[in-house]
Amino acid sequence: MKRIKILVFPLILFSSFITAQESVPIPEKTVLPTTGICAHRGAMVTHPENTLSAFKEAIRLGAQMIELDVLLTKDNELAVMHDISVDRTTNGTGLVSELTLRELKTLDAGSWKSKYFAGEKIPTLKEVLRIMPNDVWLNIHLKGGTTLGVKTAKLVISENRMHQAVIACKRKAAKGVRQVSKEIYICNMERSSSRAKYIKRTIKKGYPFIQLKKSRNNHTLKEDIALLKQNQIMINYVQVDAHEEVSKLLDLGVNFIFTDFLAEKINAFETYEANGFKKTKK
Repeated sequence: MKRIKILVFPLILFSSFITAQESVPIPEKTVLPTTGICAHRGAMVTHPENTLSAFKEAIRLGAQMIELDVLLTKDNELAVMHDISVDRTTNGTGLVSELTLRELKTLDAGSWKSKYFAGEKIPTLKEVLRIMPNDVWLNIHLKGGTTLGVKTAKLVISENRMHQAVIACKRKAAKGVRQVSKEIYICNMERSSSRAKYIKRTIKKGYPFIQLKKSRNNHTLKEDIALLKQNQIMINYVQVDAHEEVSKLLDLGVNFIFTDFLAEKINAFETYEANGFKKTKK
């Protein structure tokens, strides 16, 4: 399938959305989407989550944002894995933090999903970054603290991915990211007791992205989105399973919609834009 190249603006224009951020180096002629569908852990319904095959399928389908999770190994390498243990998604057992990268690389991370993915390996963040095109957002969800933030930020910079990387993390990891660079985009994952407090803190800290959850205070969603837009904060929304929710959320001003059912939601997004989306999300 041809990659979708719609609803995009040069990133030099996108930078006007970002408050409390300095200019970010941009690869020549690169454009990034301002709205679309986020592949949660890659194409995780059809492929083993957080693996190269899942990310390649998300790219093929045309996801506008791809989400992945990162943990530190025992030897301080950046492994892409959602759970703190390998038990659910590999043929091994144990905590990621108690295993070296070499040990992780001996595990089969695909057979649990299907025999067709037998032999799939746990990727490193560097391996994932190196297969990604320049024109999709990379939502890098950190499962750790300051050290993880520092190492991730350094890798994002060394791999020339700063223009498209959004580091989704809590306070300690964000501190580590900002020790390395104040220019890297951060999505605030330090949730408060209410959505109102979460939004207030995100605005106060100058974070350019927020991740709203469907399960929280949806009766105030319209007002919450309006406030975030006033403060030029990009909105991720977790998560959507029903087809009809896509157009409603985009109309309200949500930028990126997280989903496990990637092909279906990309189809809904294509239908939405073909029918004429509302031009109120700038």
